[in-house]
Amino acid sequence: MKTIAFLLFFAVNWQPIDTTLGRAGSPEHKYSFPRSDLAVEVDGIRIRPALALGSWAAFNENMVMGDLVLTEDEVNPVISALQAGGIEQSAVHNHLLHEKPRVAYVHFEGHGDPAVLAKTLRAALEKTKTPLKAPQPSNPPLLLPASDLDKILGSTGKANGGVDQFSIPRAEKIMMNGMEIPPSMGVATAINFQAIGSGRAVCTGDFVMTSKEVNGVIRALRDGGINVTALHSHMLNEEPRLFFMHFWGSDDALKLAKTLRSALDAMNVKR
Repeated sequence: MKTIAFLLFFAVNWQPIDTTLGRAGSPEHKYSFPRSDLAVEVDGIRIRPALALGSWAAFNENMVMGDLVLTEDEVNPVISALQAGGIEQSAVHNHLLHEKPRVAYVHFEGHGDPAVLAKTLRAALEKTKTPLKAPQPSNPPLLLPASDLDKILGSTGKANGGVDQFSIPRAEKIMMNGMEIPPSMGVATAINFQAIGSGRAVCTGDFVMTSKEVNGVIRALRDGGINVTALHSHMLNEEPRLFFMHFWGSDDALKLAKTLRSALDAMNVKR
């Protein structure tokens, strides 16, 4: 009887969550909300939503975690809407430098019924100008040496809205409140490339590190000319304690990838 009750408790019907959020989630129950309404430039380069302007939320049977990309005026109305529904904040900060207009990133964590959590998230998104209709599929050409980037980074990139995206998980398990947190919930290193012409690209993302790895990664990035744009936490109770380092590079795409590979080599990532 206990086994049956346990299975029923975890048999989530994901259709109501899809309906509430206005789009289907990934197989890992991750939902993306690109800020296609924002025209953001860094150093005169218009950045695509998939490069650094993608809000997201990832659910499991009793929890949601995520990160919302917000204008400065949206930050506190969104925080109030999340708090009203019991979703707490774990970080509020920058990821980029010199972007125009400025954007902020609000990380959150909530526990309970996924359908209820989704309604709270929807209410928070309605405080913003985030497009709430599911985006039309768009796959502009990458204009990047994708196979070479795959080989250098030791991972297979995914084309998304004109951006080559890499997700590289850590080798050890990440735990929080006695539960394993999968890479899809924001604990994998993210590396994104956007072509800017003539074999050049901009890259950004964040390295997910333990404290002992932080400065080795910094040295690798700076030795290769990639800028560190932020160093901070995203969560409150994870084990081991993690630090997230955001970066920005503009150079030959393959040169950038080699520098990023050097940084990854200073970390305990899956090989």
